[in-house]
Parts: sequence; structure tokens; C-alpha cells
Amino acid sequence: MAFQIARRFLGGGGNSVAPSIRYLGRTFTSAASESNLIRATLFPGDGIGPEIAESVKQIFKVAKVPIEWEEHYVGKEIDPRTNSFLTWESLESVRRNKVGLKGPMATPIGKGHRSLNLTLRKELNLYANVRPCYSLPGYKTRYDDVNLITIRENTEGEYSGLEHQVVRGVVESLKIITRQASLRVAEYAFHYAKTHGRERVSAIHKANIMQKTDGLFLKCCREVAEKYPEIKYEEVVIDNCCMMLVKNPALFDVLVMPNLYGDIISDLCAGLIVAILAREVLLLLRPCMVQHLILPERIVHGRIKAVLSRIISSEQAGFVEGRSIVENVLFVQEIIAEIRKRGKPRNLNLANPTALLLSSVSMLRHLELHDKADRIQDAILKTIAEGKYRTGDLGGTASTTEFTNSICDHL
Repeated sequence: MAFQIARRFLGGGGNSVAPSIRYLGRTFTSAASESNLIRATLFPGDGIGPEIAESVKQIFKVAKVPIEWEEHYVGKEIDPRTNSFLTWESLESVRRNKVGLKGPMATPIGKGHRSLNLTLRKELNLYANVRPCYSLPGYKTRYDDVNLITIRENTEGEYSGLEHQVVRGVVESLKIITRQASLRVAEYAFHYAKTHGRERVSAIHKANIMQKTDGLFLKCCREVAEKYPEIKYEEVVIDNCCMMLVKNPALFDVLVMPNLYGDIISDLCAGLIVAILAREVLLLLRPCMVQHLILPERIVHGRIKAVLSRIISSEQAGFVEGRSIVENVLFVQEIIAEIRKRGKPRNLNLANPTALLLSSVSMLRHLELHDKADRIQDAILKTIAEGKYRTGDLGGTASTTEFTNSICDHL
């Protein structure tokens, strides 16, 4: 039953492979179709990105997925054409192939250039950030049967990147909400709900304060909701939504919201199925914007110490049992800051590639390679459910390589 819930969550059905893919009214044909391979752009990213990207490539090879990867890496210098470390050639690759997979990309804070993720979203018009959050089959978490979707408008709002200094000591940041972008993401949310058997769409807002911007967003959501009478529609103020999610996440199904709220709510949803302490360590081991939030209930202090000891000197990696969770979280944050300052390598063969793997499964479903997607998804879930080869963030001792090999064995 748990596996059926997870499959429903990620989507499924059918095993047809079509050379021409139609998605929300748009059709594209892969540039590699002549050789019966679909060419896709791969951004391994930085930090742990290359090692978890290798897991994806290895598993795709074993599963005989007809994908030809075109790899692009983050540049070492800012490309003036993009004002970021992402090159124009990288963006052109995605435009040409029309499908891609991205690993974690970290942007240094306060360095004066555009975020790598923001560059991708703005240049490629990636308007909908779809983040599933669900309880992992075979793995006990704080809440049982969490099964919801957050859909975040991804191109405007507070993250438009429009800031300036008015006078010395006074800065201004512009929040942009447009009818076009709001209608587009609302349409996507309702279409997603309908095609995935979802029953409810909740629009998250703060229109009681930001009456013009969030008011326009709600007006667009109401307009789209009228075209989907079979889908229940509701509006929830952002702060009330946070309280309701913590009390009972089963109250929600699909949530659609402007950019900033989506960033906050999706991380809150991760916290529904993970202890605070474990979440902070996950941020250390997996510093990326995951599309699939599959996180553990807790990690015992001894395991955290063992993991941290492999990164920094052992005398710094001692958790105190008597400390409160908040005190230990602050300790982890200090460790993270120290690691970043020292520039320690991240490829320690410890990372859990599940998030990127399940994102690749979603990519296969988008390409209508449902049979391949089902096989890979089942192998991932079986590996975790068995418990023999779990990575440290899932309470196990397996390395990235061992976890990946176990999935390949199930294939």
C-alpha cells in the first residue's frame, strides 16, 4: 500500500515511449531522436552535486534508459552575458534539448552577481517549482501518510532581484506580481491536481496586508478555479497555513503560492517529517534545493558525531547530550560556517542521492518513459525500505556508492 501511495504521488501509468512529447499544450522533439536517444542537459552542480549526479548516470545506465547526457558545469568566472557563473552555452543547451536535470548549485552570499538558480529560472522561464513532500514508504517519520504538493511561482515576487539604495542607509526591494505569471502558475496547479487525481487546491497568500500584489494573485487563482469545478478551491493566509500544516498536514493536498511563500512553506513541509537537529545536518551534507523532500525522523547524536568527525577535527564534532535541540542546532550552524570558511571538500561519498534520483524519475515521466521511471522508483523505495543500505541521513552507515549499487542490484 505504501508503494502505491508513493507511485500515485510521483505520477505513473502507461509505458509508451513517444518521440514527440506534449506537455501542457506544448510539443517538443528531442535533438537526439535520430539515434533513438533523448538528449538531456545535465548540470551536476557543485558541492555534492557531481557524486550524486554520478549515481543518476550509473542507475540510468543499468536501467538502459535511452538518455544521452549533455553535461555542463558551473564556470569559474562570471559570464557577462548571464551575469552569473552559468554560461550562455549552458542555457542554450537546455533551450535546444528542452529537458534537463540539475544538481545542487550554491551561490556565494553577497558577492554581487546573480544566483545560479535565479539565472536558470529567469532565463529559461521556469515558472513552476513543484515540490512533493511525503512520508517515505518503509521509513517511520514524525507524521504518517504526509502526501502533499507545493507549487511555487518561480519567476517574480520578492525574488525578482530588483533592489536598490534609495539614500544612504535606506534600501528598497520590489515585489513584482503580474497577471500573466499568476494565471500561468494557477493554471499549472489546477491542471496538476486534475491529472494526478488530487481533490483540493489551496492558494496561500497575505492579501490582508499586501492587498494589491497578493490580491491580484488571488484574483487570478479564483479565475482559474472556475474552470475546474471538480477541484475544491480554498484561500489560506500564509501564517495560518504554517500553523495548520504543523497541526495536521493532512488538511492540505496541492498548495499554490507566490515565490517567497513557496520557499518558506516547502522547507516547513520538510520539517514535518524530520527533527530540527537532523534537518540541520542534512543542510550540511546536502546543501541543495531538492525537488523531492524525503527526510528522516532523527539521527542519533553518535551518528552525527561520526559524520562530522569525517569532515572536521574530532574535537570540534562533539555533541553534548544535555544540550537542548536549539543549542545543538546552533552548534551545527557554527560547524557549517567553519567548513565553508575552510573550503573543505564535499565529495566524501556520504551524500544521499535520493532527491536527485526521484527528480530524474519525474523527468522520465515528463518524457513518457513510464516503464523506466517505475523500475527506478521501485528500486529506490525497496532499497530504503529494506534498511540494509541506508545513508547516514537515513540513520544508516552506507556510503553513496553502496546505496547506489544496492539500487542497481534491485534493477
